[in-house]
Amino acid sequence: MNYTRRDALVIGAGAAVAVAMPFRAFAERHADAISAFTGGADVAQTGVELTAPEIAENGNTVPISVAADGASEIIIFAVGNPVPEVIKFTFGPRSGASSAATRCRLAGTQDLIAVAKMADGSFAQATVNVKVTIGGCGG
Repeated sequence: MNYTRRDALVIGAGAAVAVAMPFRAFAERHADAISAFTGGADVAQTGVELTAPEIAENGNTVPISVAADGASEIIIFAVGNPVPEVIKFTFGPRSGASSAATRCRLAGTQDLIAVAKMADGSFAQATVNVKVTIGGCGG
């Protein structure tokens, strides 16, 4: 079968669109999930400390930690994952500190967003970009 230059450009453009479409859908999912958690309230950009490695060699086990003084709940979202909500921490009145650490799986290079609901009902968030060399969700 003989392909012309035009055929190659059409096939290449189609492949690029097919690859990019899921990322746009994932981006919309995390925004909807954050809005559902906050109820559409304003979210401050200070008050949450999210720690993750700048470069993760393997996306299967990426260590993360989060802390927010006075938080009653903290949710961590991975923007590029098929299911954006990674984990939700709930802190009661007898919690010693509003901080936690865990490991998560990341599909590829993406932003992690931690959104905290404070005891007074306000919300705060922090964002960290993690570069993943080997994806953990089938990548």
